[in-house]
Amino acid sequence: MSDGLIITPVLAAGSNAALYTFLAYTLAVFGLAAMSNQLLKSKSFMSEYFLGSRSLGVWAFALTFAATSASGGSFTGFPSKIYSHGWTLALWIGSYMVVPICAMGLLGKRINQVARISGSITVPDVLRDRFHSAAFGILATLLIVFFMTFNLVAQFKAGATILTTLLSDVELYHDATASVNEMTAGVPFLAAVDPGYLICLFAFGVAVIIYTTYGGFHAVVWTDVMQGVVMVIGVMIMLPLAIWQAGGMQHATEEMSKMTPPRIGTVTLQLSEPQQDSFVLQAQTWLKAPGEDQQARLFRVSKNTSIPPGGTQVEEVDVVEITTPEEIARIKGQLERDPVTDQLPVEYQLSDIEVSEYEFGAGKRGVYVVGPGPHKSNSNGFLPLSLAISFFFMWAISGAGQPSSMVRLMAFNSSTTLRRSIFTVTLYFSFIYFPLVVIFCCARILLPGMDSTTDRIMPEMAILLTKNVGMLWLAGLLVAAPFAAVMSTVDSFLLMISSAVVRDIYQRNINPKASEKTVKLLSYACTFVVGSGAMLGALNPPQYLQDIIVYTGGGLAACFLGPMVFTLYWPRANAPGVISGMLAGFAAHLSMYVAGIFMFEDFFQNVRPYQLFDFDPVVIGLFVSFIAVYVVTLMTPPPPAELVDRYFRKKNLHNTRVEE
Repeated sequence: MSDGLIITPVLAAGSNAALYTFLAYTLAVFGLAAMSNQLLKSKSFMSEYFLGSRSLGVWAFALTFAATSASGGSFTGFPSKIYSHGWTLALWIGSYMVVPICAMGLLGKRINQVARISGSITVPDVLRDRFHSAAFGILATLLIVFFMTFNLVAQFKAGATILTTLLSDVELYHDATASVNEMTAGVPFLAAVDPGYLICLFAFGVAVIIYTTYGGFHAVVWTDVMQGVVMVIGVMIMLPLAIWQAGGMQHATEEMSKMTPPRIGTVTLQLSEPQQDSFVLQAQTWLKAPGEDQQARLFRVSKNTSIPPGGTQVEEVDVVEITTPEEIARIKGQLERDPVTDQLPVEYQLSDIEVSEYEFGAGKRGVYVVGPGPHKSNSNGFLPLSLAISFFFMWAISGAGQPSSMVRLMAFNSSTTLRRSIFTVTLYFSFIYFPLVVIFCCARILLPGMDSTTDRIMPEMAILLTKNVGMLWLAGLLVAAPFAAVMSTVDSFLLMISSAVVRDIYQRNINPKASEKTVKLLSYACTFVVGSGAMLGALNPPQYLQDIIVYTGGGLAACFLGPMVFTLYWPRANAPGVISGMLAGFAAHLSMYVAGIFMFEDFFQNVRPYQLFDFDPVVIGLFVSFIAVYVVTLMTPPPPAELVDRYFRKKNLHNTRVEE
């Protein structure tokens, strides 16, 4: 145990200047939604609200495709992984650059053509009409709703987390947090929710639900275009700032090569005297305790911890312990050179220090600059070779199996648009993902000890970089980049779910003669209800956003890619075959996650599916799905000749070709 001073964080987390910039961006989003709503008054509601009348040009199509793919996982979950595991994330994400070639090149022209032949508006529409199977359409709808609901909850968490970081130094936000804390203290399901997070979740949810409900597809597309521009500008600004403040690429890499993984656990904090007022031990506070060799051990607090008036002790304070001697010396030196203005002169002792080592990489230097990367609970590391191969398929091939991408492919206006967009999106992803790897490797040096709160690393890094150059107003724009990524994904998923319910369940199966007014009201209501439900689900969100993104992305690909490829390109494909492939892919993928629950004690803290032959579940799911479609199709009667003629006869294809 030791006596010392509580060192509070050197870095404030936000400013009114950043908030004003961010609010200006949000107002622009609502302005685009209002403009988009005017189009709904002059065109067919269903086609315009859910598909933008199939009129997207190169920039609108390319940026809405890219912005939807670059979700909250790209700007919160992906940076979290980079910070946690180091340079190996470049290999993990490398194949994402060929997603446009696979997704747009493999399916783009053909799915657009088939959708025009059948007049389809949604992905279940395409599958239902291709085989004249209502059951297939309903099955596709239910699977979309199942996976998208999980993803929406994770995205709402990301949006709220970003806002929490931005507002954490705004006085009005602190006043509102205190008021909400008093109001929710007696509400059972809200008492355990951080009041600040609750405010930000509500603000984010209301904003995205209103503009998506009000504006429809064109509001989503236009905001995606703006958000796509904001994302790439934000990354391009952060890249040179991060490299410069980390001392250059060579210095940053040398520092990372010395690092050993931290220890994560809890400590008991004992104050030397009781405090008259309630005391909050702030997240990111540094605490010291002596080591065996008399060198101070350095801990960083992971989340706010309250001590009531008169209290002197708090148990199980969540902390991250820095283990690299050079890093400990550097941090202590920085704190001594830059005294904290609100430092609390309270002596304390640390006891009951219980911290755990990483399963892979503990005590080893260099693990952050070479594969497979450190890992808290997997003794094989983060990215062994077999898993790296799996993720090549996960991003490059399964990216083509996302219904949200397929909807975009149904909306472009010409083959020329498609060809140019493939090139545009490939460049766009290159300008986003590789710089992010560099930025958040630098974050390990600039923001040490955040290994338990890595989902906050993007907004924290944005605020740090701009504060260090005296341009806090710029933080609003940089934080708008991940916020834009989340919003562009949430609005797309909201429309997908509402279109699935209104179009594919109600209009196609319950009331085919429903008036446009009825469909319009139901579409608005469904979008609002689904968004509100996801917002409620995010009250107790999943711990790791990227794990949910990977699960839903892989699951959708396992269900939809095989059936869609056979649907579009194999005349012999029939309803029993493609339905079997969809169910087989779903079952194979889900079963490996269910097996993980029973095999790994920490599954719900660190989602770890069972990996057959060390491959990610998406690879197994895709393999099973493709085989099931092929085998069951050959075992069952061929489809009616009129269906084959309608979708594969050259005359029909020529008459409905996408115009050059």
